[in-house]
Amino acid sequence: MSALPPIIADWFTEKGWSVHPHQLEMLARGNDPATLLVAPTGGGKTLAGFLPTLVELAEHPRKGLHTLYISPLKALAADMRRNLTGPIDEMGLPIRVEDRSGDTTQTRKKAQRADPPEILLTTPESLALLLSYEDAPRMFAGLERVVVDELHALAESKRGDQLMLCLARLVSMRPDLRRVGLSATVEDPPALARFFMAGGCPVLTADPGPDPDIRMLTTQTPPPWSGGGGAYAIPDVLEEVKRHKTTLIFHNTRAQAEIFFHNLWLANEEGLPIGIHHGSLAREQRQKVEAAMVAGELRAIVCTGTLDLGLDWGDVDLVIQIGAPKNVKRLVQRIGRANHRYNAPSKALLLPANRWEVIECQAALEAVLARDLDGDPRGPGPRDVLCQHILIVACSGPFDEVELFNEVRRAGGYAGLTRAQFDEALDFVATGGYALRAYDRWQRLKQRPDGLWQLRDPRAAALVRMNIGTIQDTDTLKVRMRQNRKFLGEVEEGFAASLIPGDTFLMGGKIVRFESLKEMHVDVTNDKGRKPKIAVFAGSKFATSTQLSARVLDLIHRRDLSALPSHTQDWIALQREVSHLPEAGRILVESFPHDGRAQTAIYGFAGRGAMQTLGLLLTRRMETAGLGPLGFVATDYATLIWSLHPVDDPAFLFSRDDLVAGLEGWLSENALMKRSFKAVANIAGLTPRNFPGTRASGRQATFSSDILYDTLRRYDPDHLLLNITREEAMRGLIDFGRIEEMLERTEGRVDHMVLDRVTPFAAPLFLEVGKVPVDGMGREALMEMEAERLMQEAGLA
Repeated sequence: MSALPPIIADWFTEKGWSVHPHQLEMLARGNDPATLLVAPTGGGKTLAGFLPTLVELAEHPRKGLHTLYISPLKALAADMRRNLTGPIDEMGLPIRVEDRSGDTTQTRKKAQRADPPEILLTTPESLALLLSYEDAPRMFAGLERVVVDELHALAESKRGDQLMLCLARLVSMRPDLRRVGLSATVEDPPALARFFMAGGCPVLTADPGPDPDIRMLTTQTPPPWSGGGGAYAIPDVLEEVKRHKTTLIFHNTRAQAEIFFHNLWLANEEGLPIGIHHGSLAREQRQKVEAAMVAGELRAIVCTGTLDLGLDWGDVDLVIQIGAPKNVKRLVQRIGRANHRYNAPSKALLLPANRWEVIECQAALEAVLARDLDGDPRGPGPRDVLCQHILIVACSGPFDEVELFNEVRRAGGYAGLTRAQFDEALDFVATGGYALRAYDRWQRLKQRPDGLWQLRDPRAAALVRMNIGTIQDTDTLKVRMRQNRKFLGEVEEGFAASLIPGDTFLMGGKIVRFESLKEMHVDVTNDKGRKPKIAVFAGSKFATSTQLSARVLDLIHRRDLSALPSHTQDWIALQREVSHLPEAGRILVESFPHDGRAQTAIYGFAGRGAMQTLGLLLTRRMETAGLGPLGFVATDYATLIWSLHPVDDPAFLFSRDDLVAGLEGWLSENALMKRSFKAVANIAGLTPRNFPGTRASGRQATFSSDILYDTLRRYDPDHLLLNITREEAMRGLIDFGRIEEMLERTEGRVDHMVLDRVTPFAAPLFLEVGKVPVDGMGREALMEMEAERLMQEAGLA
């Protein structure tokens, strides 16, 4: 298969288009078992993935499912259906294309199982659900090809691991199945190929195209010393919007996107059509914005990661990234949204939110031009996802454990899975594990006399299907207008609980007034009055990648800093003169007095999560040493601790063994592990969130998982889910691996600067929000001192 049939070749000619070399190469490889295509955004990689399918069905028409297309976004599948249906209709090909997601009606889903289209576009969760039915072998009996789009995005989460397990299941049904992975931004293509297929597969790399037109946005006002959101540059951003046809304005968090959109709209005196798009908005509002964007009706759209991927909006001619991107790969993905055409340079502007981010933005800009992408190596496939997969397989019918073990090891992330690890997961799924065996609720599988495993109660399949997927719902409540009960979006339960009637907050760019909490809904009305509160949305701040942090450290040590604005050059020069510049192979610790307290600034450049964890661990060490720590604050680069007594020699703070011991103690006594356990238990099927006819509220689910966590810790401390929870917390929530990387990089080398005042690099830390108080001897001593002062003032001492 190396040439286009006349019907397709003529269509290209009529359009005035030519087939790109990598598209022809993919056609030539159409019969290979697996191929990974890495092509720039706008390079036609999706068409390259579908071309062999179109050729096969044009030359040999047939009924039934031929190709399965899987994308991480429902919107991407719907967009792909539009993009495919047009050419297929114009060529007169007898090919039916349909999409299937959570938004598809039950009637349509049932019809698709009975009479599947030739091309089905779906998501990982929908595929897992299809595989859970007894008739899955019939539906997939004629499947020839699977096309996985945006593979790099899927590989960064458990959704990708679940998809790879599902692909391994499909290969068991269809041994000759061919698969194609499509990706735009990949730092390590061979590693992604191994994830896509155990043992790896060939990688085809397309011409990367021209360098992007990317620079820092020059603003009338210098960026502030701290904070995020970029509100200081609203006039400058508005001018760029006026100069371009359509602008995407990316933010790293949903709250920042809401605030920026609100301020941008207030400054938009000309009434330019501007929209907002993020994951906490109601589906209808997102679809309305997407439709307006496709129709070319918007001049700008303020957005978050929901628009990082693939929707083909050719009219976008500028991307603005507000705040440091934190990750070069993510920045490249976002830049690619502009001039979404092959061999057309993308135009992008970076807007730092504060002075530190000026340096990070410049470092990221240089990394993009050097095509130096970042990313952390993937760990082994998560075992909570494996537990869910075993349940899914059991729903589809009896299974042989040896065959399933061998099948699972064909999924890239699970290639190194041992039989003992598999048996432990199978035992948990079957019985709940040692401490829970006595409860019927968790007796879910049984082994038949012939050795096959099956569901103990076939009726349990409905509950399993209702909870398929690895995306964790945060504890959110829907926001609706009281007048018409129209949904605007959702906010986190904790934020909703803090509201009292009359409070206002931003939702979808509108200021709304909280009226009441009814039926698990936040009822609001319009209110254009007072300054709104900041709503809390799902999605945390990104941490600066290790590679980007290294570039920042390299940048501040250059002799020639002319790439940076003069105010930033002066700031770095003053830090060098007054104190010291942080170095990659050393930890810089500054000690100085301020506001009647001893201050300790530690520059570790390990990312926000790791520096936050470091603050917790170091204050514990300082408490033990009698230094009276009172609180700390952390950024991506540094941790600032204030205490009653100064640190004379900080070397003792950075003993790895002591930090690990402190971490163990801290983890055992805080709620972080319970939060992580809750997510693991949901995915593994121990604590389902959804039940027929109802859904557990966040508080109910938390209460249930908290009780289980405490029970397992007491009676079964080596339970599989507790071990998974600890691994996840160490790797994700607290980023301890980044602290270990910092300790290995510096090997105990500490530069301790004892100074008499605040240093230039430390000054912004005092302005950071999110200060964490420390309860301990220091706070008790302060209370005693205050009590004594009051008594003296009252003449009682």
